[in-house]
Amino acid sequence: MRFSVSATNRPPRQGEVDGIHYRFLSDNEFHSHVNAGDFLEYEEVYPGRFYGTLRSEIDRICDAGHNCILDIDVKGAVNVKRRLGDGALSIFIMTPGIPELRRRLEGRATDSPEEIDRRVAKAAEEITYAPGFDTMVVNDSLEKAIADVEHQIKSFLAR
Repeated sequence: MRFSVSATNRPPRQGEVDGIHYRFLSDNEFHSHVNAGDFLEYEEVYPGRFYGTLRSEIDRICDAGHNCILDIDVKGAVNVKRRLGDGALSIFIMTPGIPELRRRLEGRATDSPEEIDRRVAKAAEEITYAPGFDTMVVNDSLEKAIADVEHQIKSFLAR
């Protein structure tokens, strides 16, 4: 299995590398890909900030004989599931709660307080999408969450 590298029009954070963490595109490049139909899914996750999965990225991984893992926004996941149906497994990974999410984001020290507020508000909205996923994993213990995700993926691939 391989992670797909999502595309975004946001600038890289310190230490992020193009093609490894994201494919960093200009606004014009991102919208050109949208207009060309190059995305399996894309969303405006925050005002003016787009994220998406290029079909070419999925093709690259699958052509190499691997299964593809997408780490994407909930709306993007709903769109992928709608397009791929039973050919995709959707797993909603959730923190034990909003206060814990805030604590984790503050502990990372990569975002401003305003950005953390935006992300926490967004997460509260995203939780409402959880029932639409095939399964949900609560990340209260990293080891247990990993085991739960591994079990779900193995069960999906075995069918």
